[in-house]
Amino acid sequence: MTQQTTTWQNWGRNVSAEPTRILQPNSTQEIADLLSDPGIRHVKAVGSGHSFTPIAVTDGVLLDLHRMSGIISADPDTGVVQAFAGTRLRELNQALWAFGLAMPNLGDIDQQTIAGAIATGTHGTGARFQGLASAIVGLRIVLADGSVVDCDADHDPDLFAAARVSLGALGIITEVTLQCVPAFRLQAREEPGRLADILADIDARFDSVDHFEFYWFPNTDRVLTKSNDRVPLDGPGTPLPSWRAWLDDEFLSNQVFGALNALASRAPGVVPTLNAISSRALSARTFTAPSYEVFASSRTVRFREMEIAIPREHLAHVLGELVGFLSSSDLRIPFPVEVRCAAPDDVWLSTAYDRPSAYIAIHQYYRMPCEAYFDAFEAIASEAGGRPHWGKLHTLDYPRLRQRVPRLDDFIAVRERVDPAHRFGNAYLDRVLGSA
Repeated sequence: MTQQTTTWQNWGRNVSAEPTRILQPNSTQEIADLLSDPGIRHVKAVGSGHSFTPIAVTDGVLLDLHRMSGIISADPDTGVVQAFAGTRLRELNQALWAFGLAMPNLGDIDQQTIAGAIATGTHGTGARFQGLASAIVGLRIVLADGSVVDCDADHDPDLFAAARVSLGALGIITEVTLQCVPAFRLQAREEPGRLADILADIDARFDSVDHFEFYWFPNTDRVLTKSNDRVPLDGPGTPLPSWRAWLDDEFLSNQVFGALNALASRAPGVVPTLNAISSRALSARTFTAPSYEVFASSRTVRFREMEIAIPREHLAHVLGELVGFLSSSDLRIPFPVEVRCAAPDDVWLSTAYDRPSAYIAIHQYYRMPCEAYFDAFEAIASEAGGRPHWGKLHTLDYPRLRQRVPRLDDFIAVRERVDPAHRFGNAYLDRVLGSA
């Protein structure tokens, strides 16, 4: 087990920690041996640091799992794949493709580890598709006493139900078993539009496309829509020319967008003009590519993010309230607002548990203040029963969360069984799960 002594910082540069040790284990057994020492407390695992909350912070031992990466086994006939927890989604997707397989759904960033993504409830978009945790059919976990447990729907089903979105509170997940699907391509259609037009028939758009999302540019009425439909591997459709992919996805979406945000941080008054320019810079395009290449986008401009899931039927009202707030305030927001949806699922701490959900994600450039913007949005979404993404900024605590997360107390009961001393706890978990 390799040891480092250094300060840890997340990708968004808003969270840091000073652990006593940063360890890089090579195996489940090394982690089990570590946890068999009762004198070691406050152990947390970390993936790629893409959470904006302090969910991975510890003043004790931080386990960096990047050495535990790769596919352990894959069955192309059944689609069942076993992978190490530290496998980044980008590498996982490429490896799955070689087996003729794919994840059923993905988010729009692929830098997270698979364990980190499911621990925080990462999801994609699609009215008939669920979040990443719904693809988990088995987990290997090292518990607080150093024991290694394999759980699934038949073996310790309560632990499995809780650990699919674990918040890192139940143990160290070292292996995941996934139910994948045959590899597929996506036909992507991206085009500009008007916010009022999109909201007027939002249900039809969600339901008529496999994976629909849109981005609204604050201080304008303009949006960019993304409609992705599944097509066979041998069907028609061509990939995006390499020059167009570089122009749109690297130069405009990252290099130029980064420069505009840096300008906005120095001169906020120009933001409405910049948003109007940004909303027109990306023109309509249609292309077909492997699913994981379409789902994920390159994100090099650093930001802070809050995302809240609301009942789908409240989307137009909540977004309208946010538009009204920004119109009447002097806040200037250079980042677009992202809107997605998901099917209901049965994962205990999933934001889509037992209800069709719409997701509104707001962002702010990391060098600009976000508190007033985020506080206002959280208040608006809370009125609609909003559930926060566990890895993105929010202020909710246990008393308020238990009113909107139906299985939260069931999760806490499992936690008290497998980690009664809260060996995997920290201040963030004390807030969202209670400290008793």
